Formats: sequence, C-alpha cells, structure tokens
Amino acid sequence: MTPLGLPLYLAGLLVFVSTALAVTRRDPVHAVVWLIASFLGTALVFALLGAPVLAALQVILYAGGILVLFLFVVMTIRPEPREARTGGRLRRLLPLLFFGAAVLGVGLLVLADPAGRAGLVASSVTPRDLGSLVFGRYAVAVEVASILLFVPLVGALFLGREPRQPREETP
Repeated sequence: MTPLGLPLYLAGLLVFVSTALAVTRRDPVHAVVWLIASFLGTALVFALLGAPVLAALQVILYAGGILVLFLFVVMTIRPEPREARTGGRLRRLLPLLFFGAAVLGVGLLVLADPAGRAGLVASSVTPRDLGSLVFGRYAVAVEVASILLFVPLVGALFLGREPRQPREETP
C-alpha cells in the first residue's frame, strides 16, 4: 500500500458515512451539514488522487455555492421546530471523529506530497479567453448548471409562500 492509501480509504469512508447520515437525518439542517461533510470528503479524495483543481472546484462550487442554496431552501421552507433532545456521548463524539479523520487525511496529504514543495509555474488567462471558453465551448453546460440552480430556487419560493386566503363570493 502506498503512503496515501490509508488516507484515501479514510476519506472514502468519511464520504460514505457522512452521505449515509445526510440521507437518513430527519432534520433538514442536519442533513445539509452532513452533506457538507460529504462534499469536503469528496474534495479530499480528489486531492489525494492528484486532482487539486477538481478538489478546489468541489469545495468552491458544491460545498460553497450549491449548499448555500440548499440551506436557503431549507430555511425558506421553515421546518417545524422540534423539541431539544439531550445528546449522549455518541452524539458529541461522532462529529469529532469525522473532524479528526479529515484533519488526519489533510495532514498526511500535506506531509507526504513531494509536489507540494515544488514551485508553481506562472500562468495567466485573459477574461476574454475565459469568457470565450465558458460561453463558447461549454455554453450548454453553463446553461444546464444555471437551470439546476434555478429550479430549487423556484421550488423554495413556491413552498415558502404564504397560503392564499379564500376569496369571498359576492351574491
């Protein structure tokens, strides 16, 4: 096994367990928090596999942008408040274990990556080049992504609206 094999398996386990917890939670806010852990674990897997750009995009786009939209939807729906439950030790220990696994994985990644000590090659892209690439070659993908972000927003506004008052009939 390579030095990065164990952190890769731990990150995969983190993704699997946090996704399972996101799907099985009854409280939508807790489900979104577990989904954030899943996305961060996926970014860690990408980084361990040697794809730092995908890892950064995973954190910026999914964990940053899309989950903010999910939280907006959850907060717009206004779920019913639930009574506070007193948590046992397992309820407090489980998030600490996942946090420790993530810190261990990132630490091993930083310490074991010889490319992390190498300097970066300077590169630049003009806004015109980026715009022509994004809105030329990848125009369909950009439009599909915009629709995927717009549909939950419309759904949240529909679910969060005030119920209409019945109209009074005039004789």
